[in-house]
Amino acid sequence: MSNSGVVPDLLDCLVVGGGPAGLTAAIYLSRFRRKVAVVDDGNSRALWIPRSHNCSGFPDGIGGRELLARMKTQAECFGAKLIRGRIERIYGTAGEFRADGEAIRIEAHAIVLATGTVNRKPDIDAATHQAALDRGQLRYCPICDGFEAAGQAIGVLGADARGVAEALFLRTYSEDVTLLTMDAVDVDADDLARLNKAGIKLERRRLARLEFGEDGVSTLLEDGDALRLDTVYPALGSDSNDMLAQALGLKMGDGCCIAVDQKQRTSREGVYAAGDIVHALDQISVAMGHAAIAATTLHNDLRERDEAVR
Repeated sequence: MSNSGVVPDLLDCLVVGGGPAGLTAAIYLSRFRRKVAVVDDGNSRALWIPRSHNCSGFPDGIGGRELLARMKTQAECFGAKLIRGRIERIYGTAGEFRADGEAIRIEAHAIVLATGTVNRKPDIDAATHQAALDRGQLRYCPICDGFEAAGQAIGVLGADARGVAEALFLRTYSEDVTLLTMDAVDVDADDLARLNKAGIKLERRRLARLEFGEDGVSTLLEDGDALRLDTVYPALGSDSNDMLAQALGLKMGDGCCIAVDQKQRTSREGVYAAGDIVHALDQISVAMGHAAIAATTLHNDLRERDEAVR
């Protein structure tokens, strides 16, 4: 990945974000013989995945870091330029966008936003967080790895509607699921009845601290008592990386995600979006599918524009 962010030539497309969506878009566009650059700040949440078993073609699983490395190599093989950095501003209109950041200046006919989202984390330091992820003691996606937590003592952080939904989903995999209270219990009577029916425990005492060790997770409660768990799922929500979308005045869906049509076009001509920044199921396979559609649509839109001016 290059550190040089000044691209002298007018590109067909600038892709913002180098996660599974952005890199898939770059692979498709470069194979369409388009001039494309990907600008990525190195913070894709795919990097948090120790090993995914949901990626087709990898029966033994693949780590997020390795998957992205392979995708970068593949994109570069076909001519995509990969730049480490962060886009701060995008100006202009379809056909003549300009994007700037620290030591970055790029001009492009079209933009693909694949900026993703960021999970809200419990209050633990970065090293502990990574070690807990690596050991499977901290997990963020029940759809991705609930299977790997089967039969374990599972804790879900967040005694609210979001936490209830996640706990009920995880009940498929384990009979030992506990919903933990972060600040206050915000569970209505209907949800409480659902928890009771499913045999999910609601711990009303507030969580004071999480401790991760080789033999499991210790959840220290406000009264000094502690629960021993095998793994913990924070159900604390996520925040969209929507700064550029907001600055471009894009129509948003579901409050914080970019609204797109069936071809991944946004409300602004020449701007497309793919991956977790779009309201959909947050999965690598979905992000790749979005990107394939966005890249193909973008390529065809540029072809039609070029044909019209000939």
